[in-house]
Amino acid sequence: MQYDAKTDWTRLDFFGRIAVRSDEDRAFAFPELDPPKQVTAVGGVGQVTIDWSPVDGAVGYLIFRGTGERGPMEPVDHHSGDVLSVPSPPYVDTTCTPGTPYRYAVASVPEVTAHGRPSQTVGAVPLVAGGISPTVSVTVDAVAEGTELQRPWEPMVGSERLSQLLCEDLTGGHEIGSELEDALRRMHDEIGVRTVRAHAIFHDDTHVIDGDSYDFSVVDAIYDKLLAIGLRPVVELGFMPRELASDPTKTVFEYGAIISPPASYQRWHDLVRALVQHLVDRYSLDEVLTWDFEVWNEANLEVFWSGTKAEWLQLYDVSAAAVKSVDPRLAVGGPSSAAAGWVDDLLVHAKRFGTPVDFVSTHTYGSPPLDVRASLERHGYGDARILWTEWGVTPRHFNPINDSVFSGVFLLRGMRSAAGRIDALSYWVASDHFEELGRPPRLLHGGFGLRTVGGLAKPRYHAMTLLSRLGPVELPVTYDGDGGGSLVEAWASRDRDRVAVLLWNLTLDQTKSSGAPELTRTVQVQLPGVAPSWQATATTLAVGVADLAAAAAGLGDWPTDEELAEVAERSRLVSTPLEWNGSAVEVTLPMPAAVLLELRPPRD
Repeated sequence: MQYDAKTDWTRLDFFGRIAVRSDEDRAFAFPELDPPKQVTAVGGVGQVTIDWSPVDGAVGYLIFRGTGERGPMEPVDHHSGDVLSVPSPPYVDTTCTPGTPYRYAVASVPEVTAHGRPSQTVGAVPLVAGGISPTVSVTVDAVAEGTELQRPWEPMVGSERLSQLLCEDLTGGHEIGSELEDALRRMHDEIGVRTVRAHAIFHDDTHVIDGDSYDFSVVDAIYDKLLAIGLRPVVELGFMPRELASDPTKTVFEYGAIISPPASYQRWHDLVRALVQHLVDRYSLDEVLTWDFEVWNEANLEVFWSGTKAEWLQLYDVSAAAVKSVDPRLAVGGPSSAAAGWVDDLLVHAKRFGTPVDFVSTHTYGSPPLDVRASLERHGYGDARILWTEWGVTPRHFNPINDSVFSGVFLLRGMRSAAGRIDALSYWVASDHFEELGRPPRLLHGGFGLRTVGGLAKPRYHAMTLLSRLGPVELPVTYDGDGGGSLVEAWASRDRDRVAVLLWNLTLDQTKSSGAPELTRTVQVQLPGVAPSWQATATTLAVGVADLAAAAAGLGDWPTDEELAEVAERSRLVSTPLEWNGSAVEVTLPMPAAVLLELRPPRD
């Protein structure tokens, strides 16, 4: 995928190649950022690790690669189908050919549609694998004071439109509404998630307009169920009710969500205000003050908004005014954009016209979320919250990678990257009961859900479980060895009577999602200060271990309840004892794989 600041950028989405809207009406210029300095490239077995010094004002960085002493350099494509920029160093390139000399450079990115001058080039040669896996040393300072461990997975998760909570239809013999409710309840009870973001609260199936009046009874039934679980909604204001649409023939998704601007912005304002006032009246102002109101979904993609950028900015202004007219403390934000776009556009517009922006929301897939705090600070919105209301391993429906161990380890890497700089990183979505392109055709179909139809945990749900077992205090970690800190990463924690170290081995390169033997690493974990008498366990997620796709291999499209129970047992997370000698623990980590090491004092 060519990334060129001089042309419109496109992303490969589940609808094919979808144009991100032209920026010809942009009323501002991005700052000319300096290229990164202290750029290094170090070749290892099957990989090259590129590192650099961060640049003030950059939301991310784009890595370029070329061969030979001179000639063209292209962005390194890790085949995510979305944004190729990454938020911070280092970057591990596994798309390279071992033994080939490469040149690398890094460019600062002020916004996804632009990048600065690339840095000076540096050379590296990825090494050919030998007979023994390289060793990475990970040292955890278990007696350090530590810092609060940030948990960006807890604030939010994504969901199919919430009207499906009321659906009694069956998919594969399983009731849609009850299983979606169970998936959301598990996210709350087992993972600690607090809010849910979903599309289409104004879709025709909620019947919010009744002639000349409003009817929020279906919305009430939806939110009553959600609150009973213990979750709160992120209210995405969309899509367009048929009665208000300027062109109701403009639709998206199998369920026909209308993407047209309103025929009357005043009527849209009145609807939004009526909804918000109704919610306050029903659930109390104190309750609704804890909710967020997000304007539309991915209007920077033509498939989700048939109007212009100017029309969407007007929609934002009108929506924000309607929300704030109920109470100025209520939180409203956007742009809820695809591929991290339109963040700067919204902030420039809002600053010019005084429109409130309490939070910025955006989406990306296949890479850790960018550091859009730089955009907020550039435009004077440094205090606004940052909500990534959609994020995942791929933007494509029906992609087998969604069911893979790779996607679970990817989730770990992204959450670790987001910790401390993002207020919420919402994985899209909780359940395979998801109907944007129709109902699931079989159990494992590459669906977006963390849990399947039938309620089985995918590797990504297991990854969430491993994250939830980290303690409240984050401990310092240092690395040494081939791929330490880039290919192999660790997240270490402590609570009153336990040290937990989550390790993983992952490249962003999706061509290697099924594994790459040359990237296997032997990891020695040293924990100075932990007594030899402590007891250690390991909980592993790897290809063939806690791996739903492997456990379900050979079954039909819709297994019986008995078969599902057997698959659930074969694919569950299992903790096993691990030898601890008071000095180090050694584990073998293929790529992709993760292991949670837990050390506890002996029981009396």
